[in-house]
Amino acid sequence: MSSDTVSDPEVVNAVFKNVNHIFSGGRPRTFANSVVSRLEFVDSTFKNNAVESQRREVSATFKIVVDEDMCNASGNVHGGCSAFLIGMQTDIKSMLNCKTDHFLDVCSSVCIMALKVSQGGNGIDVSQSLNIVYHAPAAIGETLRVVNTTMAVGRRVASARTEIWSETNRRLVASGVHIKMEPSSAKL
Repeated sequence: MSSDTVSDPEVVNAVFKNVNHIFSGGRPRTFANSVVSRLEFVDSTFKNNAVESQRREVSATFKIVVDEDMCNASGNVHGGCSAFLIGMQTDIKSMLNCKTDHFLDVCSSVCIMALKVSQGGNGIDVSQSLNIVYHAPAAIGETLRVVNTTMAVGRRVASARTEIWSETNRRLVASGVHIKMEPSSAKL
């Protein structure tokens, strides 16, 4: 972690090591639970943005080995699984400093939530859009590195970018930009 990191590494590591419980809510049969349970936390940072030093950004990296439950009939990572990893990684980053046990948005705001909470917000957002580019296939047995970084976090709208890299073949597998917004109040 860089010298300008403001988050306690032990707190960050504790959250990321508990990622399976956070996304399953303690329920063993939630969507993609088998994938989430295999994610290995690598590192994370809270730092000033390199271009605009008054803005903070959060970055986190995970690894996972591609297995059958992530693949299509051709034995390559399914586009839906890539989308899940991109959206979920955004959520993980947002949760880094969250003081609540309720993580409502399972697929898109981890980085964003962490930054919002560190700025005094509640960090609860819903997906507005998820744009993905698929660059190359990744087959069973490849090790993937999933890198997520916040782009902009405002009061009502936030965005993060994610890249999924094959460490095995040293190529970009998929990339995406996730935009999240504060949900409106329920109308009864």
